This record gives sequence, C-alpha cells and structure tokens, in this order.
Amino acid sequence: MQETWRWFGPGDTISLGHIAQAGATGIVTSLHELPTGDLWREEDIAERKRLIESAGLIWSVIESIPVHNDIKARTGDFNRMIDNYRESVINAGRAGVTTVCYNFMPVVDWTRTSLSYKLKNGSQALRFEMADFAAYDIHVLRRAGAEADYDPDVLKKANRRFQEMSGEEVDQLERNIIAGLPGGEGSHDRDSIRYSIQQFNELGTEKFRENLFLFLQEVIPAAESVGVKMCIHPDDPPFSLFGLPRVVSTADDVRALLEAFPSPANGLTLCAGSFGSRADNNLVAMAREFAQRVYFVHLRNVVREADGSFYESDHLAGDNDMVGLVAALLEEERRRSRTGAASEIPMRPDHGLLMGDELSTGAVKPGYSYIGRLKGLAEIRGVIHALKCLEPTGS
Repeated sequence: MQETWRWFGPGDTISLGHIAQAGATGIVTSLHELPTGDLWREEDIAERKRLIESAGLIWSVIESIPVHNDIKARTGDFNRMIDNYRESVINAGRAGVTTVCYNFMPVVDWTRTSLSYKLKNGSQALRFEMADFAAYDIHVLRRAGAEADYDPDVLKKANRRFQEMSGEEVDQLERNIIAGLPGGEGSHDRDSIRYSIQQFNELGTEKFRENLFLFLQEVIPAAESVGVKMCIHPDDPPFSLFGLPRVVSTADDVRALLEAFPSPANGLTLCAGSFGSRADNNLVAMAREFAQRVYFVHLRNVVREADGSFYESDHLAGDNDMVGLVAALLEEERRRSRTGAASEIPMRPDHGLLMGDELSTGAVKPGYSYIGRLKGLAEIRGVIHALKCLEPTGS
C-alpha cells in the first residue's frame, strides 16, 4: 500500500519535510484556500503539484474537491457549481492527479462533540458523545421534533447533561459541532443551521440519494474522460445527525451507489473509522466485497459504546479489526498486480491522538497531530510488513 499523509497546504505547521521524515511518499491535499464551488484552474493545480514534487513527494490524492450544499440540495447556483466541478475534475486529471476523494454529507461534515477527550494514558482523542449531541440538538439548537430522534435513555442523559453544563461548556460544544468543523462552505450560526437542516430534512433520504446520483451522472463522464477515479467518503458518523438524510453509511448504501454507476471512475474511499463507528458494518467483509472499487483508504480505529457514542483510539487498539482489514486490502493489491493493473492503494493514517509536546503546543487541525499520526503510520506499517512476510511465495 502507498503510505500517504494529509497535508493542509503551505500554511500547515507540519511541513512537507516533516512528512518525508515520517516515511510517507504520497501527499493527500486540496486547494484549501479556494471557496467551495469555485473552479480549480489548471495552473493552480500544477503549482501545488510542483511544490509537492519539489520536496520529493507525490500528490497522490485530492481530498477533496468539496461539493457545495447547493449541489447537494440542487438549489441556488448549483448548475454553475456543477460546471465548475466537472471542469475542476478534468483539470486535475490533465495535471496527473487522478484520485479525487469527496463526500456528500449535508450541512455538517465529520462531527465530534469533544476535540480533547482525555484517555487513561493522558493523551487526547476525538469523541462523539450521543447524550451531549442530543443535549445540543434539543436544548440549544432547539430543532423542532428533535426529541423523537433519540432513545428514552439518551433523552434522560441529555436532559441531565444539559442541566449540568455551564455556559462556557455549551459554547464549547457548539463550537465543536458547528463552528469548529463546518461542512461544505463555511461556519454556521444557529439560525442558518436550522434553516439548512430543514431544507435537507424536507428532501428526505431517497430524494437526497437521487441528488447524489444526479451529481454523479453529471460528473462521472468527465472523470472517465481524463482517467480520474472519484471515491466517495462515507458519512461520519454513519448515522443521522439532526434528522438529516445519510446515504453513504452502510454496505447497502455502497452497493446502491456502485450499482447505479458501474463505471470504474465511480469508487469508494474506505474509511475504517467512519464505517466502523457502527457495529453492524463488517469492515473486512466490505473491503472484500467492494475491493475492486476501493481507490483510497483511511485507517483509524474507534471504541464504540452501546448508545452510539464512540471515541478514536490508537490505530490497533479499538473495536475494528485493523489487521483483517489490511489483509483484505493486500489481497486486492495482489489481484490487481496479477491483472497488470496499478496495484498500490493509497492509504493514510487517519487522525491521531494528541500526545507528548503537542498537548501543550496543539495541532494544526483537530485529529491531525504529527506525533499521533506518526505513531499510527508506524503501527500500520508494521502490520503491512508482517502480513507481507506471511504471504505465500509467488502469490
């Protein structure tokens, strides 16, 4: 597997030199400075690629060309934005960057309630606490009908939790959910998020899925024309938030997506942490079933709790079978090699615990510590090395 590293561009405090020292050879990045919906010009892509290559690295994956909420809802200026998206994909392919990760989550992107959950060893993790999220949804955002979306036990915990929260804790929770991790094109305030939630909830799941398929119908032919593989990232977490529709949360969702567009340009980002946040997703089985359409992999682990809460653990210490998952992916690489196809699947150590000196200095982005990801990459590298040593000769 190709070892890659997410880099947030020239302003990232983790330099390309640091990434090379970690042993990664590929970069996963985006033109983060561009507003969502704008055109990616050929010259801008080429300049970012030149910068990466000047450090002896390869721009392996674009993560991501973001999909504007107007495209997801098919409202506002979505036609122009789809034209821009199509042309951006073509420009990326012409520049030689041929794997594009994207997501189709409405309103909010990956969501956590705590960005500094303290573990027993003193390191800090990202956490999604269902009772805290429900407390925010019901008592702070005051979304109409929110109570109906939670189990009675969660409602009790949420009510108690809200009564215990200080004003500062409420503000911090809101920043974590809305302002700290915005989805799509920018931060939200309470009024705007309520409006956006209502807009997508009125669409419903099947209409929202139809909008995803329409988007692919408009973009996949452009990707095919320049050899780009589009690989959708699953919902994170893979269940409804704020009652919003989710269409990339389960194996059934992935089957529907890949069957609707059997083109090799229509593929999957297999994010172990996202899919693995729900116990009914069998990661190893999914890796085997969808292997031929897996073009990018995020490897991270989680510890799940019965009410849907979870926290991000060490890469080899959570509830997901990381060894089994890596073994299934290596098996797919061997299959590709036998057919003469490009066999290496780009993977990156997704997120990492905050530890060591970074506990005081902080990380450039929540989850994207240098030391934590370095540790995760080393652990995954060890798993890959051990499994390859066990491969039968000539396989």
